[in-house]
Amino acid sequence: MCSSLAAMSSPVVPDRPRLPWDPPDHFEKRVPEGDNRERLVCGRCEFIHYQNPKIVAGSVCTWNDRGNDKILLAKRAIEPRKGFWTLPAGYMELGETTEQAAQREAREEACATIEIDRLLAMYSVARIGQVQIMYRARLLSADIAAGPESEAVALVDFADIPWTELAFPTVVWALAHFHDSRGKTEFATYSNPSGDLARMWPPRKPAGL
Repeated sequence: MCSSLAAMSSPVVPDRPRLPWDPPDHFEKRVPEGDNRERLVCGRCEFIHYQNPKIVAGSVCTWNDRGNDKILLAKRAIEPRKGFWTLPAGYMELGETTEQAAQREAREEACATIEIDRLLAMYSVARIGQVQIMYRARLLSADIAAGPESEAVALVDFADIPWTELAFPTVVWALAHFHDSRGKTEFATYSNPSGDLARMWPPRKPAGL
């Protein structure tokens, strides 16, 4: 049976050196019975290895400094975009909610303790297989410090955000949507923008902010 299955499709061979997370040689790309798209299927036992988007959770965190909200930014110490500023965010772990993931990422990247306010935005980044869930949050203390994945952290006024030094387009989107939501307790969850805001690469300050 295995030999006949192997004959149906050649093994998936990467066009680069094999990485630890590549599927074993006996996995092959084909459309399983009852499905409508190619999957990675084990040629020995028919196990289907589904490849699905990753969920990223993060937050726009603020600290109220004598009536002035400052925003928490972290400078990345790892690739991609090492040395550029970002919002605390990262991949979810098994067994945690999106809110818990956002709180953990703030602790790991900025040694920050935060309280989630509400959902701010949900972005689909199809080209890299990500769904990014961003919250609006408050810092419970101004005591922050760079974690292992950060070169530095800072609390900055909105007017002082280093727009051209931001790491990713979704960071620009989240900051712009946060600005639009300021002073609002009820608003529709933001999503992928259109127009000029959707074309924020290289990163820059959106018009009107």
